[in-house]
Amino acid sequence: MTEPGDKSAPQRPGGSRAEALRVLKAWRDGRPYEPSDNKAPIAQDAAPRESRGSLPAPEHPPRVSVALLTKDGEATLPDLLDALWKQKVAAPLEIVAVDSGSTDCTRGILQERVTSLVEIEPGTFNHGLTRNLAVEQTTGDLVVLIVQDAVPTSDEWLEHLTAPLLADGTVAGTFARQVPRLEASPLTRHYLAEWVGSGDESWFSEIAGDAEWQAITPQERFWRCVFDNVCSCIRRSVWSAHPFAETTIAEDVEWARDVLLDGHRIVYTPQATVVHSHERSALYEFRRTYLLHRRLWELFELQTIPTLPLAVRAMASSLALHLRYEEQRPAMWPHAAALAAAWPAGQYLGARAAVRGQPLPRWRSGIV
Repeated sequence: MTEPGDKSAPQRPGGSRAEALRVLKAWRDGRPYEPSDNKAPIAQDAAPRESRGSLPAPEHPPRVSVALLTKDGEATLPDLLDALWKQKVAAPLEIVAVDSGSTDCTRGILQERVTSLVEIEPGTFNHGLTRNLAVEQTTGDLVVLIVQDAVPTSDEWLEHLTAPLLADGTVAGTFARQVPRLEASPLTRHYLAEWVGSGDESWFSEIAGDAEWQAITPQERFWRCVFDNVCSCIRRSVWSAHPFAETTIAEDVEWARDVLLDGHRIVYTPQATVVHSHERSALYEFRRTYLLHRRLWELFELQTIPTLPLAVRAMASSLALHLRYEEQRPAMWPHAAALAAAWPAGQYLGARAAVRGQPLPRWRSGIV
């Protein structure tokens, strides 16, 4: 996904921002959100229920593998690899890296510090298929998926990330909490704090069946399927039945949708925390948001900004918000203003393109 790069809360067509923020707060607080039409709750307490598939203690500790995707990651890889090898694990850790044509020192770093390195041409990278390739190269019962600039904050990160999978056989995957880098801007910190993957309370998501799925709104479907491969852990046996789809973006929420509909659970595990945030150009953010919201329509028929007047209104309110957060940094005002236009425009135009069946843009391959 679905990282916190999508900076505004999804809303029902015509719905209020206040309602969308209530959805976010409910998810972050780990409690059910009850919309006005009293549909099914979105999230619940994450404690495992032994009556639904708790696993007996294994005779041997399950093997855990890490699948790492890289490209020109020399700036963050040393810290990430240091953190990975310091983890407290019961069985030897395996780290498999798939590198997409790095031109810096990334491959040299990996050759010395990972169990296995697979190299692919950069033009062949795909969010779903490349992750499948990485998982295929691992041997673990549980596979951690992580990006090159997400750095665990403690040596117990892996223990926390895998704990729900070990305790409950219905759990298909877990994902970690994200906190901003020290150098993150005030605006980045604000939006990351609103992201469901930054709260400090654990929750789980499940779908009772097709009837419940059909009864909930597109927005609620999306929130039920939030999952983030910035840092996640998946059960290999579930992945074997549900590999990631070939897609331009949002392979994680699509996978979550499929495994939830198959009767599994997803767990957000904030005790497993990574440092991860970005400062990107407005053009990049527009393109990424465009592709993401195009895909959200295809997966959930979700339009967060369905009309041009709502897009203009969102730009105006975002501009006021951004300038307030950047008021002490006048040099950043042009960038803040550009982002205030880029994110609403990407949401509106991306979903509209999907509704109209327009072809994918040629620049899509450059978005990660």
